[in-house]
Amino acid sequence: MKILLLEDDPILSDLMFDHLSDAGYKVTLCFDGTQAIEMIDSEHFDLFILDINVPHKSGIKVLEDTRQYKKNTPAIFITAYQDIRHLKKAFLAGGDDYIKKPFELEELDHRINNIKKRYNIETDQIRSIDENINFCYQKRELSFDDGTSISLSQKESQILHYFLNNKNRVISSDEIIQNIWQYEEIPSDATLRVYIKNIRRHIGKDHIKTLRGLGYSFES
Repeated sequence: MKILLLEDDPILSDLMFDHLSDAGYKVTLCFDGTQAIEMIDSEHFDLFILDINVPHKSGIKVLEDTRQYKKNTPAIFITAYQDIRHLKKAFLAGGDDYIKKPFELEELDHRINNIKKRYNIETDQIRSIDENINFCYQKRELSFDDGTSISLSQKESQILHYFLNNKNRVISSDEIIQNIWQYEEIPSDATLRVYIKNIRRHIGKDHIKTLRGLGYSFES
């Protein structure tokens, strides 16, 4: 699980970085909002942990800007603010949770675990495509009820994982690309269609619906 951590306090940021790294997460640490936006533009993250009061661009502004294209990456705000106004602004910006400083690291663990359950972020979890097909993101593998299995490419696996996390919702091509590819690697729509065609070949055509002019919808 990849986490972007935005925290400018040197002591707290070190404590959180070490704690989260020891827990097995891959953590990218940023100290200001501009740096955070640059990292979000260039990499895929499973979770944002954002301090509100940071230099250049607040954590709330970072998420507002990010929500325009990375719509579903969950976000936890951390802040020294105690007022309801900032809490309201954080949730209106698209935040999923809110922790007031000071806090115990165990509290952060519980809130991250809750986010993982809500968004099915446990990447080693076996996900059911239908009654005959299961998918393991960590292994990049489809397994079938007849005992056979098929390995997917990295991008096919990422696309299928994104669909499974956003079932029965219209997803545009731009949204898929922006949430999976890095900026300098952005593919054409034709390339994305090839990946989706390959996935359909393995799981059947009925699961991924093409909505002309809108994008795609994954149906179990």
